[in-house]
Amino acid sequence: MNYKFSLYLIIILFSFSCNQKPADTNLNKAEHQSEEINSKKLILFFGNSLSAGYGIDAEDAFPGLVAQRIDSLGLDYRVVNGGLSGETTASGLSRLDWFLEEEPAIFVLELGGNDGLRGIPLTETKKNLKGIIQAVRTKYPETTILLAGMQIPPNMGPEYTREFRELYPSVAEEENVILIPFLLEGVAGDPDLNLPDGIHPTEEGHLIVFETIWPYLEKLL
Repeated sequence: MNYKFSLYLIIILFSFSCNQKPADTNLNKAEHQSEEINSKKLILFFGNSLSAGYGIDAEDAFPGLVAQRIDSLGLDYRVVNGGLSGETTASGLSRLDWFLEEEPAIFVLELGGNDGLRGIPLTETKKNLKGIIQAVRTKYPETTILLAGMQIPPNMGPEYTREFRELYPSVAEEENVILIPFLLEGVAGDPDLNLPDGIHPTEEGHLIVFETIWPYLEKLL
């Protein structure tokens, strides 16, 4: 009886030991994959509901499409989507530090649209955009910054609309950052490419936005 019991116990322990090894292997593999991902250079999209992909799945928004293209090309980059619906330049500036704990290789600034729709004084919008750019540059001088230009409907009057459109080239020149002239080129105003609110792109609209922004990123990658 003692011999049989000892043999049975050995079999159980051996079986338990064998079952543990794959779990340990999977854990090590997951840790390795996590380290590999974190070692890749960071592309940070910092914006509002356009970046966040309001009304659609996040992976179908243009930052998600950028991530998919990068993965398909096997490039040594990863994408973080810092888009938040309703974000203004002021609120963006106030939450920026949360996203600067890690150095981004590329920082894409997509803010200001909500400022324009709310009629916020353009001096404030310009000051905040410049403040965000300067904060990134102060902490990470090597980060490449892209500024996504925006335009708004003429609801606030033609003068405000024109000055808003001219604000982005002015900031880009003064701060020496790369300007994407109009992020929603070919999308804005087209009901077939926007959700019923007429502001946020559909999945098809985001594909066009991706094609607008990708050439600027491709040169940097």
